[in-house]
Amino acid sequence: MARLMRLARPHFLIAGLVLFVFGASWAILLGAPFSLPRLLLGYLVVLPAHLSVSYSNDYFDVEVDRFSVPTLFSGGSGVLVDHPELRKPARWIAVALMLCSLVLGVLFLATYAYPFWFLGYVLAGNLLGWFYSAPPLRLAYRGLGELSTAVTAGLLVPGMGYLVMRGYLNREGLLFAIPLMLYGLAFILIVEIPDEEGDRLGNKRTMVARKGRGFGFTMTGVLFFLATAYFFCLPWLCSRPYPLDFRLLGFLSLLPLGAGVVGMLKRPGQRQPATRTVNGMLVTLAGFLALADGYLVYLAARL
Repeated sequence: MARLMRLARPHFLIAGLVLFVFGASWAILLGAPFSLPRLLLGYLVVLPAHLSVSYSNDYFDVEVDRFSVPTLFSGGSGVLVDHPELRKPARWIAVALMLCSLVLGVLFLATYAYPFWFLGYVLAGNLLGWFYSAPPLRLAYRGLGELSTAVTAGLLVPGMGYLVMRGYLNREGLLFAIPLMLYGLAFILIVEIPDEEGDRLGNKRTMVARKGRGFGFTMTGVLFFLATAYFFCLPWLCSRPYPLDFRLLGFLSLLPLGAGVVGMLKRPGQRQPATRTVNGMLVTLAGFLALADGYLVYLAARL
């Protein structure tokens, strides 16, 4: 049981929670009524779907993970490499968690009388997580893993938070989709950097495996810069005032941007120094998201 629990890698759940709360807080700032039961049940739809990805990825990536050394954020958990007898239980846990997400989605739909397409939204999120590494699509092995992660981080998870609080999706709900997708793309590039050699040996066609660590560090810095620029440009792009200061989000985004610039300048080619740089970048990205979340929650609580 302890080994199966290690497969969950629960620290990754923090990112999903932060993005979900971000979307929900934004909906409240735009006038959606706050409902704690609806918020909690909505997140319970997301939680097992997100958790399922850890199990399915370790199951389908086990051959590639043989060539990698696990770190806090990359290389899988290493559990199924050392204990192949746990592969079948891991797969069934992944499937059971997806079914749990769908059942909770049906419960949410029935409880709050949401349109039927809400269940399709939940199903799409589950399938995107499953086929990230599962055949026949195997998105990460076809050079599409980065795109699927960007869509999940920028659209699906924060969009779910917005949807469960507001009851519908609209253009205002997607105002932050661009920077969050940029951060999602940066995140997946960062976690690919330590695994460059292993992914290449395992024929996993990630962007970093194809183009190298130097490209990964440079591209991450560019993505962080574009996200920061978007925040500072939002006051001029919006046709109406909103109840928050976009410039404050821009200043907060200087935290990951600074780490991204350091990564661009250092561009370490060896795995160990690259992993240390990567860990610093991920900590600053998590710090920015937590601070941005705190700002939106603070504003929403004052309404």
